[in-house]
Amino acid sequence: MMMKIGFIGLGIMGKPMSKNLIKAGYSLVVTDLNKAAVDELAALGAEIASNAKDVAAKANIIITMLPNSPHVKSAVLGENGVIEGAKKGSVLIDMSSIAPLASREIYTELEKQGIDMLDAPVSGGEPKAIDGTLSVMVGGKKDVFDKYYDVMKAMAGSVVYTGEIGAGNVTKLANQVIVALNIAAMSEAFMLATKAGVDPELVYQAIRGGLAGSTVLDAKAPMVLNRNFKPGFRIDLHIKDLSNALDTSHGVGANLPLTSAVMEMMQALKSAGDDKLDHSALARYYERLTGTEIKRFN
Repeated sequence: MMMKIGFIGLGIMGKPMSKNLIKAGYSLVVTDLNKAAVDELAALGAEIASNAKDVAAKANIIITMLPNSPHVKSAVLGENGVIEGAKKGSVLIDMSSIAPLASREIYTELEKQGIDMLDAPVSGGEPKAIDGTLSVMVGGKKDVFDKYYDVMKAMAGSVVYTGEIGAGNVTKLANQVIVALNIAAMSEAFMLATKAGVDPELVYQAIRGGLAGSTVLDAKAPMVLNRNFKPGFRIDLHIKDLSNALDTSHGVGANLPLTSAVMEMMQALKSAGDDKLDHSALARYYERLTGTEIKRFN
């Protein structure tokens, strides 16, 4: 018999991820505040639950894909939360990107009830959520990871075990630091080229095969050059991740001077009302400084 999976959170990422689970042959029970998203999954054969408690009562694997720590805490430990409906021996796989400390707090409460947990944040944004090639970084007990590997792999290109509970989210924060700094560096370099009279498109084509080339560059340079800031991953969510990274860094005694600088750039974009744009809109920070747009010359 196929295991039943509960899915809580059908947003930009959660909706395509849950569709990939259905494609892989799993039966789903779903809940979300957005009725249209729920109806879309119901049309594909998912069962509808009224709340997180109801989801947990109907499924032995519960996946959460929510914006931040408070949302996950509320859905899992709050009124009508997962903890009220989940059976002993079931598992919560939290695929949201939250503070590692929050993952550990939730894990401790669930463990008291005999419920397992993995923190399994993802990287790759909406395009990779749709085509099922996300990178998943997972913290928790190794035997629990092994047991549910195939479920996570149904939504992902890679699923990597990174250590104890919270390690998944530490890994995700490291990922988000590298992505943010890459986009800022790209924007800075393209502004240099633009102001020096060299077409940034040609700079991009010339450097992408060398040491400065990266997945970030290939994903984000075309967006900036096309003036397309439609969000695959919004600035406000990246602010949330960098905020969690900085909070965590202070707790463990790590210094993140470059992360702090990019955080201030993102805060300036938020003040200018750009926080719902894709994080490639970091380029706009540099454009406001110089009064010059980064775009193809022809």
